[in-house]
Amino acid sequence: MRLVLFRLIGILEIAGGFYGVVAALRRLLPLDSTHESIFALIELALFAFVLVAGVLLLDNSERGITLSRWAQLLQLPLIATSMFSYALSCGAFVNVFSTLHMPPHLGLDWRFGIQGFQLALAGPGTSRIGLNLLALLSWLALRLR
Repeated sequence: MRLVLFRLIGILEIAGGFYGVVAALRRLLPLDSTHESIFALIELALFAFVLVAGVLLLDNSERGITLSRWAQLLQLPLIATSMFSYALSCGAFVNVFSTLHMPPHLGLDWRFGIQGFQLALAGPGTSRIGLNLLALLSWLALRLR
């Protein structure tokens, strides 16, 4: 069972990491603004890290397990406030979140076969905080021995 879970996590990391690297390169290559290029470089580095972690995890190395744990932790938070936004998903996500305006509203959002990265010093009009349940379950599975 452990091997099947690790392979599934590795496949999602490789797929999401690869598509993320391609998307980041598309954003980086026009070299329009310095601000946009900096965020594209950060995105490229994160997705490349997840891609390498997935490849090493499929190789069944200890280093792959460690890097994949970090990759899952990077995908865990969902923060979208008016001052700062951060979210990362590689392969799939199941986000549980709450809006921060009155009255608070709980929500669930999920996607499979997707990659995404959000990093901004500004955010949406409706703030929300949440966590990626799939990343949390993957992180816990990677802790299995």
